[in-house]
Amino acid sequence: MKANKGAAVLSALLYAQGLLGIAAVAAVLLKSPADAGHAGSGIGAVQVASHQQAR
Repeated sequence: MKANKGAAVLSALLYAQGLLGIAAVAAVLLKSPADAGHAGSGIGAVQVASHQQAR
C-alpha cells in the first residue's frame, strides 16, 4: 500500500515537472526578440558599441 502511494506521488511529480518543462520551452520559443534583453546588455549592445567606435 505504501509503495503504491509513493509510486503515485512520484508519478505526479514527474508529470508536473514535464509540464513545467514544456511550458518553459514554449515560453522561450514564443518570446519575441525585442523582449530578449534590456537596452545596453547582451551581444547586440556590444555590436552597436563597436560599430559606433568604428565611425
